[in-house]
Amino acid sequence: MRPAPSLKTLRDQIADQLRNEILSHQHGADTPLREEELAARFGTSRGPVRDVLLQLTQEGALVYRPNAGVRVCPPPDADTRALLMSLRKQIELHALPVFLKKFTAEDETALRDILETMERACRKGNMSDIVGSDIALHRYIVRSGAAPEVEKVWLHVAVRILMAYSRVPNHMEIHREHLRIVDALCSKNLKASRDALTANLI
Repeated sequence: MRPAPSLKTLRDQIADQLRNEILSHQHGADTPLREEELAARFGTSRGPVRDVLLQLTQEGALVYRPNAGVRVCPPPDADTRALLMSLRKQIELHALPVFLKKFTAEDETALRDILETMERACRKGNMSDIVGSDIALHRYIVRSGAAPEVEKVWLHVAVRILMAYSRVPNHMEIHREHLRIVDALCSKNLKASRDALTANLI
């Protein structure tokens, strides 16, 4: 039996919210993020916000520039993005067989819960929550099928890629793509899972 997930700290919640906003392009490239403003927004002291900004800088979502502070990191160029996407695919496809070998009913429940959150977000057009559930679903696969240090590499890569949601005709297609992934996983079909993941990671 897998251990129950721990409750998220305030720092985790702030990090998730800001990461989702950055990945859904709600903060333009090179936009400054200031401790005081974020502390007031989230109703906390500057300490947790400072920790979050450091964490997101390490992940690659933000960049620190002397005399300019912390800013949203510009997206990678096309060649770099293609390389990062190739690496992300390799990690997720590497994790799949390990994950499926130990797949349980608890995993199916967790994935269906994430998928339900994604569906609600897609129906509302809430891009921040769409991004959050997208990251959560893929991260669940990696966390369950790869070593912790690989998950850290995956997160940095996934954050730097900046997902291209503009390629899908409507938000519900995002949900349908991930439904195909989850259905394949729950059937423990390795080939179908690989095909569904590969089709999603463009």
